[in-house]
Amino acid sequence: MIQLSQAAKIEIERLKSKQQPNILVRLAVKPGGCSDLFYDMSFDEILQEGDRTFEVSGLQILIDNQSLQYVNGLVLDYSEDLMGGGFRFHNPQAVTTCSCGNSFSITQDFIVHS
Repeated sequence: MIQLSQAAKIEIERLKSKQQPNILVRLAVKPGGCSDLFYDMSFDEILQEGDRTFEVSGLQILIDNQSLQYVNGLVLDYSEDLMGGGFRFHNPQAVTTCSCGNSFSITQDFIVHS
């Protein structure tokens, strides 16, 4: 489904340590951004109807059913540069991406229906 680089795992664990003890990591894809869709990573206390939980590199990641079709094969990385640190999303389904690194578009051929 998705993979985390070691750097992404460390950064998520660091951010998670500043939250409530039982906080969950949520990954979603939403309409908008420079290239039709964008990634949204957040923390959530509640499992919503339609959420699926995946264990990725020892972390529990929530992904809603709507977003599942867009994240198959996604590799999440984290790196720091002169502009600061940030998550980098490497999605094999993306046919275009924005220079911001968070926005992308795909063709209907790549959508995986679950």
